[in-house]
Parts: sequence; C-alpha cells; structure tokens
Amino acid sequence: MKMHIRKASFFLILLMILSCQESFLEINPFGSVSEATLSNEMGVNKLLIGAYSLLDGAGATGGGIWVGHSYLRGGDDANAGTEFGPSGYSAFLYTEFDQRIEDNWKFGYAAVGRANDVLRILPKVEDSTPEKLLQIEAEAKFLRGVFYLEQLVKFYRNVPWIDETINYSDGNYLVPNTIDIFPEIEADFTFAAENLTETKSEVGRANNWAAKAYLAKTYMFQHKYAAAKDLLDDIIANGQTSNGLKYALLEQYNHNFITRTKHGAEAVFAVQMSVNDGTTSGNGNPRDQYNGTYGGPATCCYGWLQATFDLVDAYQTDAETGLPLLDTYQDSPIPHDNGLSSAQPFTPYAGTLDPRLDWVVGRRGIPYRDWGVHPGMAWVRNQINAGPYNCLKNIVEKARVDTDRGTGGASNNPYNLIRFADVLLWAAECEVEVGSLQKAEDYVNLVRDRAANPEGFVKKYINPDDPLAGFTDEPAANYKVGLYDGQFVANGKTYARKAVYFERRLELAMEHHRFFDMVRYDGLDFDIKTTFEKLFVREGNEITNPSNNWLAGVFVRNKHEYFPIPQGQIDLSVDKDGNSVLAQNPGYN
Repeated sequence: MKMHIRKASFFLILLMILSCQESFLEINPFGSVSEATLSNEMGVNKLLIGAYSLLDGAGATGGGIWVGHSYLRGGDDANAGTEFGPSGYSAFLYTEFDQRIEDNWKFGYAAVGRANDVLRILPKVEDSTPEKLLQIEAEAKFLRGVFYLEQLVKFYRNVPWIDETINYSDGNYLVPNTIDIFPEIEADFTFAAENLTETKSEVGRANNWAAKAYLAKTYMFQHKYAAAKDLLDDIIANGQTSNGLKYALLEQYNHNFITRTKHGAEAVFAVQMSVNDGTTSGNGNPRDQYNGTYGGPATCCYGWLQATFDLVDAYQTDAETGLPLLDTYQDSPIPHDNGLSSAQPFTPYAGTLDPRLDWVVGRRGIPYRDWGVHPGMAWVRNQINAGPYNCLKNIVEKARVDTDRGTGGASNNPYNLIRFADVLLWAAECEVEVGSLQKAEDYVNLVRDRAANPEGFVKKYINPDDPLAGFTDEPAANYKVGLYDGQFVANGKTYARKAVYFERRLELAMEHHRFFDMVRYDGLDFDIKTTFEKLFVREGNEITNPSNNWLAGVFVRNKHEYFPIPQGQIDLSVDKDGNSVLAQNPGYN
C-alpha cells in the first residue's frame, strides 16, 4: 500500500515532540503513552511515520516548512504579496524578533525531534528483526538529515546539533550553535546510503539512492564538488526510485507537477500528500494553498507567492538559436498587463520563449492548465502589491479537482524534494568545477532537450469557452528552445558556470531552490548582492503600490544569506551563569 500520511492517526506521537514552552530543546514528559507501549515494532514504525508526516509542512509547533520556503525565501524568482502589502521578507526587512522566523525554527526542531524519538526508542524494541530495525534506523537518520539541511541549516546555518542523546531529563540540552554540523548531517546520510534498501514496499519511504542524492546535495552546499561528483555519477548511471524505476527525465516537463503522473522515474525523493482522507489537519500539498490563484475559477486559497517580473523575463530565448539570453534578458522586458483590468485590451508577448515559462506561471492570454485562458487581474490577488503573475506548478487540474484537492486548497500532488533534473544540473555544476566543460554541457542539454519536446508545450484550447473539451496541437505562445553546441568549451568556465546556473533557474523555478542556490553561487562568477540590487529596482518600479517594500529593500552581504537566530530562542537557552549558549548570526544585533 502506498504510504500516505494521515496525521490524525498519530495523536499519540504528539506527546513526544519537542516543546517550545521553556526552550526548543525541552521534551514534553510522556503522558498516558508509556515507552513500553511504543517500544515494539508497531510502535516505533508509527513514530517513524510521524516523522515522515512533517515533510508536508504541517502538524507540529511553528507550522509549515513550506511556508518558510514559500513565504520567507523567494530569491529573485518570487515575492510574497497580498492585499496587506508586499512582504518585507522579500526585501530583507526583518529582525531577530520576527515571529515567523522563530516559528520556522521551532518547526525544524520539532521535526528533528520526531526523528530522534525513533532513534531513542529503537534500542528498546525486542519483537522485531535486526534487518527491520536497521531499515527503521536508516530511515530515521535520513529524515533527521533532511530536516536539518532543508529546514535549519539552509535558513540559519549556525544551529545546534540535537540528536537522540540529548534530552531535558538528563540536563544536557544546552547545546551551542558554534560547531559546524555539516559533518553530522553527512554522517546521517552516509549511514542511510549504506544501509537502506534499493526499493521499498511503500513508495514514500526513502531508499539508498535518495540518501546518496541528499548526501550529494549536502556536499554541494559546501562546494565539495569532487565528492559530490562521485555520488552523482553513480546516481545517474545506476539510481532508481523507491518503486524500482530507473531514474530518467519524464518525457513532458509538466508531468512532474500533476497527480495523475506521480511516482514517475524523475522522482528521486518525493513527499507524499493526502487529501479527502477524513482529517482536517492539512495533509495535502500546501503549494496550492499558498501559491495558487486567489480569484477566478481556479480560486483555492491564499495566493501569497507570485513570480517576479525578472523571472518571467528570464524565459526569453534567442530567436535564431533558442538559447537563453544569459546576459541580456533584462534589456528587453516582456510586456505585461500589470495594472490593467481584465476588460482592458492586452496582447501577450510574441517573441520566442522557453515553453517551461507557461508551466511555471499563469500569465494573461495563456491557458492556465484546463481552468481557462488566464484573464489577468481577475485571477490575481492584488497586482498592485505583487504583480500580474500567478503560480502554476502543483496547481490541480480542473478535471480532477474533486479528487485531487482538499480542504483549504491543498492537493494530493506529491512534491519532489529532489528530482532527476536537479541531479543532472548538480552534476553539470560539478563537471564545470573539475574542468569537464563538454560533459557539463551534455548534462544541461539533456534537460533542455526535454524542454524542447513539442508534446510538452502548453497548447491552445479546442474551445476557449469550454477548457475541459481539450487542447489543440497549436502551441499557446511562440516557443523555441535550442541546445548548446560547443559553447561551454569555446567560451570557457565563466560562461559555463553562468549557463548552468541559469538553467537551474529555468528548470526549477518556483520549486523553492533559487535563493539557496544563489547563496551557494555567490563568489563563483555570481554576485548575489548585485543581483538583488537590480531586482529591487526592477520590481520596485513595476509594482505600483507607493508603499512598496521592494523600494526599501537592501541585501547586506554576510548577513542576509541566513536568517537571524531567533532572539526568543537565544533568551531561553541560558546556562547557570546567565549566558546563552546560542550565538547570534553575523550582522544581527
């Protein structure tokens, strides 16, 4: 049976998660559920599934790994804007006292705590086999590594390592954040890679290849390109999904983001989602909930996250070669309908575009899946604050809305934390750094060749007044994608880096990787500060709200790469001498 997380069935586990009443390091006392009740194969498996359940971003204090990725860190791909005004997070207008930043921290440690609960109980289980217990241990360590990397290190960098040996009753919970924990994360993923089986009976569980991919990702964040390359070479040649499919790019780009084509060969590690399952706790994919349209027939939710003008402009291609305009796309902004009502005339851009654009954002005049032709302002929550573009990835299809969408707009669409395109483009980065420029170009071309498949283009409707009647074979816009043909070698390492970085942006846009990639790239023929300075000017001038936060945006190097350590957590983590064991991140008070 496929593993779908239903948090209502794990109410017993909630007694064991980390408490934030006194400190993020404290653990609630066991209530009516004793360790003996959980110290068996069934009990420890339920604890493990409870840890998996937090991958969907809900069900623990602080609430929402995806709120953090979506709302707090959009990079130059996205901004968060509502009728209340554009988000200050997009413009780095936050402090160590910000509640959302503290909530994000609390959720991360609640998730880590669930993995630790499994590892803490595991030695007491006597009714299982060593083989089964080893798989449970390896999965728990994999999840702990994922939560540390995705939820804590990427956001805060300097965080304390809390493992299963730390607990409140032993008084060893005051752990400093001044030690590099990357080796600990590497150790968790290495253990998982060495001990997890290749396939799983439940598709949502991690296998050894997912662990290898996450170990490679951990290396990428440390610029350990040679170590990452060895893993990535193996993954590309031999890796397979937990349900036994050889890793490969799906034939159509859009098939990564809809439920009816889930569990395909591109899913290296996918978070499972569930809706209409009898619960009300939000087991579904919140990317619909937070990133969807706010008005019009596709109304489902809040629609906080919207694409920047800069992201949309980046999808322009050269009319002759079909290659991206790496250095010049900002010189020819795509005309848009910001500020125009749906009744006012507007003609969509007629120049050549990468077709992935129209699977990433909804824009006026283009079919928005099977919901209808995007009408502009009628489907945008508030153009004055966030611009004219809706998110599109992970939005449910209208034909399947009754089965695929649940309470609050969340869907049962799995979310790919890592997909094979991600792996190929990491490999391209590594090949650039070790000097194999042609190999890097080959990997990029694999991704671009899939984008160029006409079968995967957005097509016009047979009848615009009846979108469910189907699509024609006519592309909805002037799509043109070409392959690189020796440019990496001819133009050298600086060009190759730029091309790989650009391709990752095009391929993975709005999947919540961009800001963290920008931090990784900084100093390697990429300047994060200059990138944001240009973005603030462009977005600030285009969005018409006079109190626009973009206009006040300032990115400070060696500060805004990471959030501050929440002051509330610093204040709670005080030793007997009155000194906090948590040091504030550079640049904050």
